Amino acid sequence: MSFEVICMGRLGIDLYPLQSGVRLGSVSTFGRFLGGSAANVAVAAARHGRRTALISRTGADDFGRFLREELERLGVSSEFVSTVEGLPTPITFCEIHPPDHFPITFYRYPKAPDMEIRPEDLDEESVGGARLFWITTTGLSQEPSRSAHHEALRMRDGAGLTVLDLDYREQFWSDVGDAKEEIAAVLPHVDIVLGNLAECEVAVGETDPHRAGKALLERGPTTAVVKLGPAGVLGFEPMGHVAVPPIEVEVVNGLGAGDAFGGALCHGILEGWPLQRVLEFANTAGAIVASRLECSTAMPDTEEVMALLPRR
Repeated sequence: MSFEVICMGRLGIDLYPLQSGVRLGSVSTFGRFLGGSAANVAVAAARHGRRTALISRTGADDFGRFLREELERLGVSSEFVSTVEGLPTPITFCEIHPPDHFPITFYRYPKAPDMEIRPEDLDEESVGGARLFWITTTGLSQEPSRSAHHEALRMRDGAGLTVLDLDYREQFWSDVGDAKEEIAAVLPHVDIVLGNLAECEVAVGETDPHRAGKALLERGPTTAVVKLGPAGVLGFEPMGHVAVPPIEVEVVNGLGAGDAFGGALCHGILEGWPLQRVLEFANTAGAIVASRLECSTAMPDTEEVMALLPRR
């Protein structure tokens, strides 16, 4: 089977508190969900009807079994998700303090299985044949995942569209300088790059959104997306830029909004929409998920997004 979208990277268990405004140590009950940025983007793209697969790894444990089954239930092929003996499936806890404070605690010890993706695990026909291939900076933070990502980019040379989500998490890197070097090495080999201002600063050293967008384009991608949180989003192409204002919603949990944005971005790009329309659609999808507790199971379908999409 050929896939329209293949995502590669983080997969794990999200434990979300069922009490809002409570510190993690005082939470009494949690909800268990599929998590991990790449996995969530894959689910979000599948919700828009895209044939989607994930490349990742889990522990050889019951949480890993749950994740593979949950991917399939949510419309994402787990064909390329394998197990790693001796490493537990990672767990991520979050706190919910609306509207803008959602601390995350990662348990990825002694090493997350998704950092054990190896070059030889990759199916060249599938990786090269996908219409859109999605990777994150996190996947570049450790070996052998780092080498696997570079091998995937080699397989993608001249094929389809490749997207880099900057997704910079300081705790996953030994040094920010390493992250800068890895991002610099990858940017010439991707078509689309997206990230928030803090991530753009790591990538290109710019904190002004317009300078950041232009600097990203200068590194090789043909499209750059700079997310501004409550101020909306900017999109940059060689011929100019577009600005999309925020969608006003009551925020319940902001953690899944970026992944919903990513999956919707994939859909809009594959539909061939102009950048303005793609970002309006993606921004609306992100707003819908920000208004819900869950992430993966909260991803909207196309009809839901279209119903809320601002009319122009």
